[in-house]
Amino acid sequence: MFSEADLIPISALQHFAFCERQCALIHIEKLWAENIFTAEGRVLHEKAHGSTTDFRDGVLTTRSIPLRSLEYGLSGIADVVEFHSCPDSIEGCTPVPGHSGLWKPFPVEYKRGRAKTGPIDAIQLCAQAFCLEEMLTVKISDGALFYGKARRRSHIIFSEDLRSQTIECISKTHRLIKEGITPEAEYSNKCERCSLKDLCLPNLKKTRRSYSNYMIDFFKEEI
Repeated sequence: MFSEADLIPISALQHFAFCERQCALIHIEKLWAENIFTAEGRVLHEKAHGSTTDFRDGVLTTRSIPLRSLEYGLSGIADVVEFHSCPDSIEGCTPVPGHSGLWKPFPVEYKRGRAKTGPIDAIQLCAQAFCLEEMLTVKISDGALFYGKARRRSHIIFSEDLRSQTIECISKTHRLIKEGITPEAEYSNKCERCSLKDLCLPNLKKTRRSYSNYMIDFFKEEI
C-alpha cells in the first residue's frame, strides 16, 4: 500500500507510455510547454468537466470525480463516470449515494484527435477503473475513450491483458519518478508531435543530461 505522499498522477502513466523522457521532464523536472495538440486536449477536457451531474434514460452522468488508489499509488480526476441502472442480480453493480437501486460504473476519458493504434490511452482509462474499483468496492468490466476529432467513442474492455499492461506501466512509472533520473533522449517521429520538443532537445544524441543541467552548461559556455 502506498501513502498519500507517494501518489502519482494518473496522467503520468499516459506520459510514460508515450515517452519515458517526456514523463521525466514533466513529473521529475516539472517542465511543461503547450502546443496546438495539448491546447485542443485542454479545451476538450474543460468542456467535459464543465457540465453538472445529470440523469437521463437510466444513466446517471457525473463529471470531475476525484480518483485515488492507495493500492496502486494513483490520484487524478475522472472526466466522466456514467452509472448505468442495473438489476440487483447483475455483477459489477454498486449503490450510489442519494440514489436508490444498484448502478454499473462506466468511466469515459476524453481525448483530442482520433483513436491511437497502441494501448496508451487504454492504460490511462484502465488505471481510472482501478481507482474506482478500490473506491466503490466493485469490479469494473469496461469503459470508453471519446475522441474529439472523430466525435465518437471507442469501447474499451478491461481484459486481463490490459490490466497486466497497466499494472506494469504503473510500476515502471513509480520507479522512474522515485529514482529521479531523466532518461536519455532518443529521437523518433513522435517527437514532432510533442509539446516538449524544444525542452527535450531530442536531436542531441544520447544525452543523459537533464534539461536543467544542459542549460547550466550552455550558459557556462556563453560566459
